[in-house]
Amino acid sequence: MKTFTWLICSLCAVTLHAQVPAGLEAVLAPDAKVRKLADGFQFTEGPTADAEGNVFFTDQPNNRILKWSVDGQLSTFLQPAGRANGMCFDRQGRLIACADETNALWRIDVATRRIEVLAWQFEGRPLNGPNDVWVAPNGDLYFTDPYYQRPWWKHKEPPQPGQHVYRLSADGRSLTRVADDLQQPNGIIGSPDGRTLYVADIRAGRTWAYDIRPDGSLAGKRLFCEAGSDGMTLDEAGHLYLTGRGVLVFDRTGRHLGTLEVPERWVANVCFGGRDRKTLFITASTGLYAVELRHRGANPGK
Repeated sequence: MKTFTWLICSLCAVTLHAQVPAGLEAVLAPDAKVRKLADGFQFTEGPTADAEGNVFFTDQPNNRILKWSVDGQLSTFLQPAGRANGMCFDRQGRLIACADETNALWRIDVATRRIEVLAWQFEGRPLNGPNDVWVAPNGDLYFTDPYYQRPWWKHKEPPQPGQHVYRLSADGRSLTRVADDLQQPNGIIGSPDGRTLYVADIRAGRTWAYDIRPDGSLAGKRLFCEAGSDGMTLDEAGHLYLTGRGVLVFDRTGRHLGTLEVPERWVANVCFGGRDRKTLFITASTGLYAVELRHRGANPGK
């Protein structure tokens, strides 16, 4: 594992002073500010935390997965890395990655770096390009499969007839399409009890909530909020954190509490990490940021 000398928080982190919207006082720790941990990336994505609270994230154009340790050290975990996008740890501590380069879903053994391809096609056609993923408590994987043309692809048209949400069963034997009525699904997260799935339709500018049935299918689609999102996460109090032009925070009813400002052109994704899992890590274009919150993250690995 190659370790970098970097701009880390203990040495020269940048604290960003901006007026905090009153509604965010319910989620921000006292005197908390968004702070820059590291920069110099091309485009950061896919943050997820392991059981110890170390955060793994991607620098997709540079084809690498990086690790920000609980001690504030930055290192390269894997390169090349399949142009990995969204990621999540499963209950066995394995890293699930949306490997955009080959339109595949990967499972990576963290100790050995061994890669296993879990899915790459549906009904005889390649997937469009898995974008973000969530692991349900029972081990099922739910992932979004929008289409964003990449410079590293030879094909110029989406392989699938539409942009959908899929479920891969925990045993890896069954891949099913569970939502087919969205324009461009992107961010995805589920409740810790495994009963509710949130999916952002970024093109439509909306985020939907679904009931997860015992068989893994979805039902009861309902509008959660009038905002799309690139990535998302949940805290234990039920607040949903969406990304795009900053970090948008909603309560469990879908009411917008406020937006955390981040000094980058785009915020791609967020996750909870750190030793107490009360730190929100933010991947935003060229940088990695963090802010301390009142509540712990609701989902292990997200």
